[in-house]
Amino acid sequence: MADLSKHWDVLVVGGGNAALCAAISAREQGASVLVIEHAPKVFRGGNSRHTRNLRCMHSEPQDVLSESYSEDEYWEDLMRVTGGNTDEKLARMAIRESESVREWMKSHGVRFQPSLSGTLSLSRTNAFFLGGGKALVNAYYLSAEKMGVEIEYDTEVEELVIEDGVFKKAVVNAKGFPYEIRANSLVVAAGGFQANIDWLKEAWGPAAENFIIRGTPYNKGRLLKELINNGFQPVGEPDQCHAVAIDARSPKFDGGIVTRLDCVSFGIVVNNQCERFYDEGEDFWPKRYAIWGRLVAAQPDQIGYVIIDSQSINNFMPSVFPPVKANSIEELAAKLKLDPAKLQQTVDEFNAHVTPGTFDNTVLDDCCTEGLTPPKTHWARKIVEPPFYGYPLRPGITFTYLGVKVDENARALMADGQPSKNVFAAGEVMAGNVLGKGYLAGLGMTIGTVFGRIAGKEASHGANS
Repeated sequence: MADLSKHWDVLVVGGGNAALCAAISAREQGASVLVIEHAPKVFRGGNSRHTRNLRCMHSEPQDVLSESYSEDEYWEDLMRVTGGNTDEKLARMAIRESESVREWMKSHGVRFQPSLSGTLSLSRTNAFFLGGGKALVNAYYLSAEKMGVEIEYDTEVEELVIEDGVFKKAVVNAKGFPYEIRANSLVVAAGGFQANIDWLKEAWGPAAENFIIRGTPYNKGRLLKELINNGFQPVGEPDQCHAVAIDARSPKFDGGIVTRLDCVSFGIVVNNQCERFYDEGEDFWPKRYAIWGRLVAAQPDQIGYVIIDSQSINNFMPSVFPPVKANSIEELAAKLKLDPAKLQQTVDEFNAHVTPGTFDNTVLDDCCTEGLTPPKTHWARKIVEPPFYGYPLRPGITFTYLGVKVDENARALMADGQPSKNVFAAGEVMAGNVLGKGYLAGLGMTIGTVFGRIAGKEASHGANS
């Protein structure tokens, strides 16, 4: 066990990607660093355990990345999904830094691999981790420990003592025992509040009871509340979040990325009244998948159903749960507990409006509907080839966007806009500065990596000044 009575240079609260990047960066500067992780060791790593990649700017092909992905294109993609609800200065910092972070990551044991079948649309924009997020987290922990970073698991912060924006100490419960931890600087990288259903209900109402939490059950927002209650400036809205459509059969917490459904683009989605409610083929899935959680959340009973046929069953990465399978649409409806006649009518109406085209799931093809509301803009094919398949959908919440405002040095800002002298924030707890709404695949890891490194470096400078 670490000596919790010691006065540390830098205290890092959290155990995922952003926290580890901060801890390693602070240690690289010579600071003594303590990481406290609420989860037990076996569940360490927060949501980062479930990630696959990070989004990277690059001007030419680089190792696992194909072609190029310019700052302007990256920025345009971000503007499209956020509707301009972003801090341009901080966003462009993250974009530019994403070009060089991979070499630093490799130096601490992270390895990358080329895009695999089902993820080829991301080969130009996203670098995939060999072994996924769990391997990344394990590599960082190993590197941090070798460098002399101390890590304490099963340790929850119960109170932050902050005076006039200056951190003094953290009151913690470590494996059932109370301690006070003092440090010259504090880095908060403890995630959002997505695992706090009561807090979600304050923003979403009773519908939040039907939400599934894709990641760690330990992200309850306690540190976020502590910062806000101590006069730090909030950013983002409590009802904005990374919400995707996941298999309704998923566990309530910690199901991870394998529960995500990537088949929406290749079929139709109906609610429990057998009605379509949005354009399934609006854009490439990595740019639009994060809107579907909110769309399903707005439907009766917060549930939806993807309907596809045998033409599409091999066009996407399969979920951990097998599809519901039937030889007719009406049989499929019965298995999904939907009205057979209504579902058949919806499928027939969709089929009647599909226009001829050349199907190509690698481009924005010309397969669409005409005269149908809502339309299907791309990848529209008649659902006519048995067997037919269905997946039930629920909103899957990854992380919330309500956080604390930071400056370019990752310093948390007070209500008057002044930066704290020794409180820094990285990862999901400040992602709302860049992501006011919407999401781009891999961007969360980019934000965590970039601002985690900045927070650790700056915190170590503050600790030694």
